[in-house]
Amino acid sequence: MSIKMLEKSNPASWLTELPPLGMDAKSITTDFRHYFSHTLGRDRHAKYANYMYEALALTLRDRLWERWKNTRYAYEADGGVRRAYYLSMEFLMGRALSNAMLNLGVNEPVNKALYEMGLSLEELAECENDAGLGNGGLGRLAACFMDSCATLRLPVVGYGIRYAYGMFRQRIENGYQVEEPDHWLRSGTVWDLERSEYTQRIKFGGRTEGYLKADGEMGWRWLDTSDVLAVPYDVPIPGYQNGTVNTLRLWSAAATDEFDFEDFNSGSYTEAVGSKNMAENITMVLYPNDSTESGKELRLRQQYFLASASLQDVIRQWVRVHGEDFSHFAAKNCFQLNDTHPTIGVAELMRILMDEHGLKWDDAWAITSKVMAYTNHTLLPEALERWPVWLFRKLLPRVLDIIYEINARFLAEVARRWPGDIDRQRRMSLIEEGYEQQVRMAYLAIVGSISVNGVAALHSDLLKQGLFRDFYELWPDKFNNKTNGVTQRRWLASCNPGLNKLITDTIGPGWVTELSELRKLIPHADNAKFRTKWRQIKHDNKVRLASLIEADCGVVFNTDALFDVQVKRIHEYKRQLLNILNVIHLYDRIKRGDTANWTPRCVLIGGKSAPGYYMAKVIIKLVNNVAKVINEDPTIGDKLKMAFLPNYRVTAMEIIAPGTDLSEQISTAGKEASGTGNMKFMMNGAVTIGTLDGANIEIREECGDDNFFLFGLTAQEVEARRSNYDPWAIIHGDADISRIMHLLESAHFNQFEQGIFDPIIHSLTSPNDPWLTIADLRAYIDAQARVDKAYRDQELWTRMSIMNTATSGKFSTDRTMLEYNSEIWKLKQLPEMPLT
Repeated sequence: MSIKMLEKSNPASWLTELPPLGMDAKSITTDFRHYFSHTLGRDRHAKYANYMYEALALTLRDRLWERWKNTRYAYEADGGVRRAYYLSMEFLMGRALSNAMLNLGVNEPVNKALYEMGLSLEELAECENDAGLGNGGLGRLAACFMDSCATLRLPVVGYGIRYAYGMFRQRIENGYQVEEPDHWLRSGTVWDLERSEYTQRIKFGGRTEGYLKADGEMGWRWLDTSDVLAVPYDVPIPGYQNGTVNTLRLWSAAATDEFDFEDFNSGSYTEAVGSKNMAENITMVLYPNDSTESGKELRLRQQYFLASASLQDVIRQWVRVHGEDFSHFAAKNCFQLNDTHPTIGVAELMRILMDEHGLKWDDAWAITSKVMAYTNHTLLPEALERWPVWLFRKLLPRVLDIIYEINARFLAEVARRWPGDIDRQRRMSLIEEGYEQQVRMAYLAIVGSISVNGVAALHSDLLKQGLFRDFYELWPDKFNNKTNGVTQRRWLASCNPGLNKLITDTIGPGWVTELSELRKLIPHADNAKFRTKWRQIKHDNKVRLASLIEADCGVVFNTDALFDVQVKRIHEYKRQLLNILNVIHLYDRIKRGDTANWTPRCVLIGGKSAPGYYMAKVIIKLVNNVAKVINEDPTIGDKLKMAFLPNYRVTAMEIIAPGTDLSEQISTAGKEASGTGNMKFMMNGAVTIGTLDGANIEIREECGDDNFFLFGLTAQEVEARRSNYDPWAIIHGDADISRIMHLLESAHFNQFEQGIFDPIIHSLTSPNDPWLTIADLRAYIDAQARVDKAYRDQELWTRMSIMNTATSGKFSTDRTMLEYNSEIWKLKQLPEMPLT
C-alpha cells in the first residue's frame, strides 16, 4: 500500500490542466474507438457487447473526471467551504451509464454516435451489473440524496463500503427463496477510482492502557491491536447538467500484510494468508446474517470500519490544511448518520480527537456534539442497533471506554433534570441492563448529535411520542422531520422516457430540477386528448413490464388488465400477506361464479427476505404457491394472474414503476417510517392503495382523497385495538374472510406439502398478531372493490393517474436536501461549475 509522493512540488499545470473534451457525437465516437481498440485491446474479432459497453463507459467517465476535478478545486478555494459528510452502510446506486448520460446532457450525441457505428444503447446498457451496495429503500434513498446534492451544487461527500458481494442474488426454486452470491464486481467496474494514497488504518481488539501526559492529564493508549487497512475507491456523482460532480468514497478492507512469510516458508499456506482473508471479509458481503455470533461480530466490524475510516479521512484532510488547530472544525464540517448503523462514529470521533490529536474531553465533546446529526429510519424497536457489551469489549475496548464515559456524563445531566427519577435514568442509559448488557446505539446517536430527524411527518411524531419520548422531553429542539423523497432524474426523466417527453412538451423542461412545476399538468387532466396520450404511454410501459415478467417469471400478463404491484423487502409489517389474502378472495369469487362487472387484474409481488427471516421466506413460498394454482387453472383465464418477480433490484424497478397502475402501500399503520417506493410509483402515475402510514399520509394530502384508495386502522386505532383483538371473531363474522381462511386451512394451496403454511395461519389468527392483518382485511377488500370500479372507467382512472404525477412535486429529494441544508447542514450552494 506504499505510495511514493512527489518530493518537491505538485505536478505542473501543463500536466493536469487539459482542454475540455468534446461533447458532440464526433468526439464521443473518436474516444470510443480509442478505448475499444487501444485501451481494451480489441479488434474485429471481438464479438462481446461488454467490451463496447466498457468503451462507452470509459468515454463518458473521462467527461465526468474533468468536471470532478473542477468541483474539487472549487470546494477547496478560499480555505475550503463548509462540507457535509453522509455516512451510510448502503448506497443502492443502480446502473451508472444511463444516469451519467442524462446528467452530462449527452443522450442525443451518444445515441447518434452509436447509431452511426451500428450499435444499440439498450444492448450495451444491459452489460452493466447493478452495483451491489445496498439492500432496499435505505440504500436507494442514500443514492437519491447524493444525486440531489450534486444537482443542487451542495458540497456533500458520501462515505460507504465497497462490498465485493451484494446482499445476495435471489432465485426461486419450488416456490422458495434461494440465495446465491451476488458478485457484482466479478468483471470489475469502470465507475470508480482507487485512491490508495488515502488508505486508513483501522484498529480492532487489543487492550487499553492509561498513562500520564506531560501536562499532568490522563491519557489512553489502544495497544496490541489487530489492524486492517481501509482502501478508498471514489465514485463520481454528477449533478444534472450543471458541471458539478461530487464524490462517493467507498472503503474496501485489506490486510496490513498479504501473508505471513514465516508460515508460508514452513508450508502452512492456509495460516499464511489467514490474516489477509480475515481482513478482506469485512467488506466481502453486504449485511452478513447476524443470527449467529460470528455474523454479529462481522456486522459490528463493518460499522466501525466505515465510521473510523471516514472520520480519519476527514480529519486527515483537515490537518493537511489547518494543522492541529481544531478551533473551527465544527464550523466547517457536519456528519449526517444515515440510520443507526454508523452511529458508533460519535464515540470514534471522540477517540480520534483525544487519543490521536491530544484534545481534552470537554473540547472534543464540544466539537463532536456540534458536528453529528442522526437520521432514524425505523419505528421497530428490534431494528435499532444494540450490541452486547462483551462483544464491544472484545473488538473495540477503547471505544467502549469512551461510551461508558459519555453515558456517565449524560446520566448526570438526566439526574439534574429529573432528580431521583431512577426509572428514567435506566430507560435513557446508553447501556441497557439485563441478562446481557447491551450498548444502545440509537441512544448514543441522540446524545451525541445536534439534530435527530425522522423521515415522514407521522414517523417523526411517533418517535417523539414513543420510541424517543424521554429524549424529546429533555431536548425538544433537537428533534425535527425531513420527509423523504426520490430523485426525479432517475425515477421519471430517465426510467420513463415516453412520459418525460409528454410532460416536457406540455409544460417545458423545468420540472427536471424543480419538480413542483408538475402542478402545471393539473389543468391538462381534464383534456381528453392529453388523457389519450397519457394512457397510450402507460400502455407502452405496461408492455415493457409484461415482457420482463414473462422473461423472469414465465407468466403472461394481459396489458389491458389492472397492473397491481407490491415490490419491497419482504416483511410481516409491510403485509404482503394482506395482498395475498385479497388475491385468494378474488380467486374464490371467480371459482364461485361471482364475476359480474369483473375487472381483470394482474398482481405482481417482488422483494427479498433476509436470509435468517423464516416467516418472510414462508410468505414468499405462499405467494408462489397461490400464483401457481391461479395461473394453471384454465377456468381463471385472464381474469386474474399473479407472479413473484425474483431478484428485485433497481434496474427492475426502473421498468416496474412506469408500468404500474396500482401501488400497494399497505403496512400496518405506525410501522413504516416513510417509504420511497410509494413516491416512485406516484411520480410515474400509479394510484396508491394504502393505510395512513409513513409518507402515505403526505401523498394523500398532496394528491387528494379522490385520487388515493384509503383503508384500515390509523396508528392510534392500531394501538387501541391491541388490547381486545380477536381475529377469530372477525373471521367467523365475515363470510368472505371465512372462505379465504378455509382455503388456507384446507391446504388448497399446498396439497402435497402439508403443514408448510401453518405458521402463517397461526400468526394471522393469533390475538397477539402485532400486524393486525385480519383486522384490516375487510376494509382492504372493500377498498380493492373501489379500485376495480374506478379502473373500469378508463377516463376517470387516467385522470387519477395524471393527478398523482402532477402533485408529486413534494417528494423530490431536491426538496428534502434543501430542508436538510437549511435546517441542519447550513452549506453554501456553489455556482455552476465552469468546465475550463
